[in-house]
Amino acid sequence: MLDLAVVIPVYNEEECIVSVLEKWVAELDRLGIDYRIDVYNDGSRDNSLAVMRAAEPNFGGRVAVHDKPNGGHGNTILTGYLADCDAAEWIFQIDSDDEMGPESFGALWENRADYDFLVGRREGRKQPLPRKVMSAVSRLTVRLFYGRSVWDVNTPYRLMRATVFAPIYRAIPLDTFAPNVIITGMAARRRLRCFEMAVPQRDRQTGEVSIKKWKLLKAAMKSFRQTIGFSLCRAKRV
Repeated sequence: MLDLAVVIPVYNEEECIVSVLEKWVAELDRLGIDYRIDVYNDGSRDNSLAVMRAAEPNFGGRVAVHDKPNGGHGNTILTGYLADCDAAEWIFQIDSDDEMGPESFGALWENRADYDFLVGRREGRKQPLPRKVMSAVSRLTVRLFYGRSVWDVNTPYRLMRATVFAPIYRAIPLDTFAPNVIITGMAARRRLRCFEMAVPQRDRQTGEVSIKKWKLLKAAMKSFRQTIGFSLCRAKRV
């Protein structure tokens, strides 16, 4: 069994994805971890899949490229969690946009023995007002319907003990828009040992965000309904 499986969802990131993989491979090698990076192409419309396939042999088996039909960020990370929960002791999720780098990962990894759920709180994050509102609503929803765990409930910088979270992954429907919010909520509901530290977030240098303007409000309402619905209908069965 691996020490660590890293799940990276990719959608239209041809300009930066190989660089992102190189950075993470270099850091995880430096830390001496037995790991694999599972990178999931979520039906990208650019050349993301081609550039990842071309680079894959250069990583000595440490990077596995998977292709899947477009299902959205939530569907993609859940697919990765489910595939890796029996393959590694720990699962780490990071996005492919290079906004949060590997420089802080060692601090999370060093603290893992005493915790089940370790996250990087996005520091220096620049958000438009609609995203700030969405973050605040997500945090309030988790606190009201699940309990208190960590502040940044939807951070894409999360290290999870696989044996603890596997039943939670399996209970979340694959069409869930923001499964990470529910996962954070379940960490609170089950009173798991949580650790949170600040991790710098830099501005995106390539590509563009996939959800903007009115679509963001629609996505927020969907996430709100699903997060509450899971708490009321499914959480007790996990």
